[in-house]
Amino acid sequence: MTKKQRKAKTDYERERRRLHRLHRFEYAAREKGYRLIGGVDEVGRGPLAGPVVAACVVAAKPLMLRGLNDSKVVQPEARKRLAEQIKERCSAWAIGSASVEEIDRLNIYYASILAMERAIAALSCAPEYLITDAIRIKSFPGPQEPLIKGDARCAVVAAASIVAKVHRDGLLETLHQEDPRYGFASHKGYSTPEHLAAIERYGPCLHHRANWARIKESIEKLFGAAGADVLND
Repeated sequence: MTKKQRKAKTDYERERRRLHRLHRFEYAAREKGYRLIGGVDEVGRGPLAGPVVAACVVAAKPLMLRGLNDSKVVQPEARKRLAEQIKERCSAWAIGSASVEEIDRLNIYYASILAMERAIAALSCAPEYLITDAIRIKSFPGPQEPLIKGDARCAVVAAASIVAKVHRDGLLETLHQEDPRYGFASHKGYSTPEHLAAIERYGPCLHHRANWARIKESIEKLFGAAGADVLND
């Protein structure tokens, strides 16, 4: 065996062990008799613009996909590849979202839960056991396990985070095509210097979250203290 072959084998074994560790919560649930294990997660809590998007992924067997991890640590091209592999290999998957208007009306926490509830409701088959990223979904009737940092510790939650991230990124790229002034395709609505400079120059648009502090400040500069509802008119 060559040095290159030995390294490839070592890398393969290391990744296989990591993926098995990532499935430990699914393995524990299956030992209790559950077959369809669901993972749900959301993306887009932090941005100044765009919807919050959730995904739910249901798997009847381990998703032993090389590179599967929390979407935040996976590179964009790898996320797209993994999202397709997840959709092909899982038992069911679905997307749910909450709009900018719903975020402003409910607040981001409850809008995130609404997006997750919508993703679960849209599934073609319901999970027998649900694992979440630290949030309890009260509307889900079955057993569930909220995990702190679940997207980094649990395979099906990581899978859901990737599917949701790829979907939301696509939505923001579409918004960029509709209105390229803000650079949504590059920063996906987050508060980068580029995005903040565009808001300063053009003011907020309908895709911005009007109740968020930076957007409120910009609206008040443009329309005065009475302009808080301008984006919702």
